[in-house]
Amino acid sequence: MKYFKLLVVLICISVFSCKTDKKETNAITTETSDEKIKSKKKSETIKKEKVTSKSAITINPISHATLVLEYKNVVLYIDPVGGFDAFKDQKQPSLILITDIHGDHLDIETLEAISTESSKIITPIAVADKLPSTLRSKTSVLSNFLSKSYTIGNTKLGIEAIPMYNLREEALKFHPKGRGNGYVLTLGDERIYISGDTEDIPEMRQLQNIDIAFLCMNLPYTMTVESAASAVLEFKPKKVYPYHYRGTNGFSDVKKFKTIINEKDSSIEVIQDDWYEKSDEV
Repeated sequence: MKYFKLLVVLICISVFSCKTDKKETNAITTETSDEKIKSKKKSETIKKEKVTSKSAITINPISHATLVLEYKNVVLYIDPVGGFDAFKDQKQPSLILITDIHGDHLDIETLEAISTESSKIITPIAVADKLPSTLRSKTSVLSNFLSKSYTIGNTKLGIEAIPMYNLREEALKFHPKGRGNGYVLTLGDERIYISGDTEDIPEMRQLQNIDIAFLCMNLPYTMTVESAASAVLEFKPKKVYPYHYRGTNGFSDVKKFKTIINEKDSSIEVIQDDWYEKSDEV
């Protein structure tokens, strides 16, 4: 009888121990499972952040001062020149922005070839005055410091006219203050600056929260590489594209532009794109 009682006690201890081990195993399994869920959630969060940080704007360089921007259902042509063939691979324009009256920015034949019934044109008054009635009727004039909002389909965007002009005495004849427009575009959460033909004017240096900038640099008409770099280092866009860099004596040194900026502020991304035919650069 004594041995029988001892055997019962040992069996009870063994059963209790198994249950405890099972609970501990379940606890470990549950903890491991929780960690996997947390890790998965963390991974999903990181992936979402990466997707969110990507620009929603597609940039298509055409040539010199001409480019096409796409944002959702909106297609913007900036200073379209080169005739219909230059845009044969592009979507039709929702908005056409023109900065100045010179032939590398304003070409009436190209405008007539690419604009549609629904296309809207935004220009300074000096450009609007040069347009034929068929184009003038679809043109909105925007003067320096004024802004306008548009809704195209379900997409809202803002356009602000920024001054563009020369500072150097010998260059004042090229771009007098008040005639042309640079532009700041607000597309979703991003702000894009189009310089037009200008030097490193105070209005440029005072810009804030620019995500993408397109900056001219060609002599004798606009500014030097050094002046352009100095302005960029002051208004600090997240990304900057040197464009409009062919002058009377060839091409500006855009590699030097990139070097000057990145030696002083490596956080600014300088993007060198193809704006000219290879044969032009020889």
